[in-house]
Amino acid sequence: MKILFYDAKSYDQDSFSSALAQFPEIKIEYIKSDLDPRTAALAKGFDAVCAFVNSDAGDRTLSILAEAGIRLLLLRCAGYNNVDLSSAKKHDICVMRVPSYSPEAVAEHAMALALACNRRIYKAYNKVRENDFSLSGLMGFNFYEKTAGIIGTGKIGAAMCRICRGFGMKVIAYDVYPNEALNEFVEYVSLEQLLSDSDVISLHCPLTDSTYHMINIETIRKMKDGVILVNTSRGALVRTEDLIEGIRLRKFAGVGLDVYEEETDNVFEDRSDEILEHSTTARLLSFPNVMITSHQGFFTREALSAIASVTLQNAMDLQSGHTGGSNVVC
Repeated sequence: MKILFYDAKSYDQDSFSSALAQFPEIKIEYIKSDLDPRTAALAKGFDAVCAFVNSDAGDRTLSILAEAGIRLLLLRCAGYNNVDLSSAKKHDICVMRVPSYSPEAVAEHAMALALACNRRIYKAYNKVRENDFSLSGLMGFNFYEKTAGIIGTGKIGAAMCRICRGFGMKVIAYDVYPNEALNEFVEYVSLEQLLSDSDVISLHCPLTDSTYHMINIETIRKMKDGVILVNTSRGALVRTEDLIEGIRLRKFAGVGLDVYEEETDNVFEDRSDEILEHSTTARLLSFPNVMITSHQGFFTREALSAIASVTLQNAMDLQSGHTGGSNVVC
């Protein structure tokens, strides 16, 4: 099987090349260009394509892929909101993903963001670099015996619940489908109660029609004053303009983001300083209590290894006709 690997970074090539030793039937060609209608035709002559969560897998792209003979779209990620599933079915393209690779990696990064925001680690680091050892502007609060509100309790959300419990926090959660394995120490509540009762709120849910912009000015106003908000899930769960308004209203002690709405446009990939300067994400960075990282929650050795192995196994499963379970999207 020949796979065209779009938007290949050096770490992708390292992890997939290492995993290929276990899959001698597969050959991969890596290209830097991302998948979109302009680059889809490059897949002619390949059996499958591999793309990421920011790739454009809309109807036009899938139509061109189908014309090129592609019948398998491998997503090396869990999210698939960028894929036009009805179009994929129409063109008889199987879409497969990696629903779980290292939940702990993302959850640990979420807690790192929460802690960094709370204890002003970034500000403290810069102060000390300038030989300023004063404590002004660095006060935080104990997480111990505070309330953590986890929105979405799939594998990553569940890992975050366990981390918060380890900090001695009371853990409450909201999910349309409660995770019974957490019942021993997690209390499921309504979204309204979670927003009003939580000292730390962490988002761990997929992007759907019902969750799009779930954090908006109305839900922000229901939160405690001085809350810490963390999002390591999907950027569009948060309406950025409303988040900025909430920050200006001094609603948040801190905001930690590893994802952002503009990420779908690859704002931080090979873009000019002028574009960055006028992005809403850049506006967020102007606030001293906001910490933004570059979608690195998944970025651990263990996670990259798991992503490569599962993606390649997905390809082999399709070839052998063993396609079932949560890895198959359509």
